[in-house]
Amino acid sequence: MQLKGYGREAAGRLNATFAALADPTRRAIIARLALGEASVVELARPFAMSQPAISKHLKVLERAGLISRGRDAQRRPRRLEAKALELATSWLERHREIWEANLRRLDTLLDELTAEQRARGRTPASKRSGS
Repeated sequence: MQLKGYGREAAGRLNATFAALADPTRRAIIARLALGEASVVELARPFAMSQPAISKHLKVLERAGLISRGRDAQRRPRRLEAKALELATSWLERHREIWEANLRRLDTLLDELTAEQRARGRTPASKRSGS
């Protein structure tokens, strides 16, 4: 599915990002990596799952571009790629602005309807029921 306002590549990256972040284990891994790089063993420690299961989660995050694998002698620490979150953040911000504008229009409409009811000498329904 093509996302309106996004090219095919950007839409694909956005879909991969949200799919990767849909899993609570992967979100926890992202939260841990926000504190600094960590090895697979360190990332697996708080979870009741095998190292291969954690590795599968890491591969999903890597394919989405959310994390990368470094090399430090024998160690291959993972690190957060915060830039990859920028696309998702801008998408969320755009939609937050749209919904806030919709809610402001709804508030205005409700204020107008309430004022109109008062002008006609009617009490709004919420006032009649005692709430």
